[in-house]
Amino acid sequence: MNRRRPTLLAALTLTTAAALTVSACGSDDGPSGDNDKIAGADTGSSAPPASPTASAASQADRPEIELPGDVTYTFEWDKTGDPVKDAVLHDAEQRIRAVDMAIAKQNPLHEAYRFYSEGEAAAGSQKYIQDFVDHEARTTGLTRYYRESVNVKKDGTASIVYCEDQSKSFNKFLKTGKTDVTSVTKDSYVVYAGTLRKNNDGVWVTERLVSERGSSKCQP
Repeated sequence: MNRRRPTLLAALTLTTAAALTVSACGSDDGPSGDNDKIAGADTGSSAPPASPTASAASQADRPEIELPGDVTYTFEWDKTGDPVKDAVLHDAEQRIRAVDMAIAKQNPLHEAYRFYSEGEAAAGSQKYIQDFVDHEARTTGLTRYYRESVNVKKDGTASIVYCEDQSKSFNKFLKTGKTDVTSVTKDSYVVYAGTLRKNNDGVWVTERLVSERGSSKCQP
């Protein structure tokens, strides 16, 4: 398996929903129909493109994210041309980095990930980080994110779906420095579906996030 194997560090599931049913992952292969929906990902009419409020965004005192040199990423998230969608993707990426920083610092209440998440998502991340702390471990290696899809709704929320490739990322134990290099399987690929909301500081915070490991839509 991979760095987030359930036998050691629990796989991320941030809502009380049962198994996540996935039938699409925002692939660019073609248009999605009614069956191409993810349980837990909000859908709805997309809002017209609108520029984010520059003054609000500048007011946000964003935390600096510092990671160990062996924690790296590839974000294959293309610019959409829509400034709102691009802002959603940016802040979703920052949340991912912030969670890994909290793991590296062994702090399940780190302010950085809580800056980019609230509610169920923040509570789930806290539990996820605590699993690493309990095992005195952190992440290491390269993690790839791809096949993203963003939908901005008229109510001011946004839904996001993306894939994660954990085939080159693993657990590293702090006491021994040993890296648990594991075999690549279908479970090395995870699909996520989340809901975000823009707060008063212009930050897109993740409120809900669910995942499914081994999704066929995320396989190479």
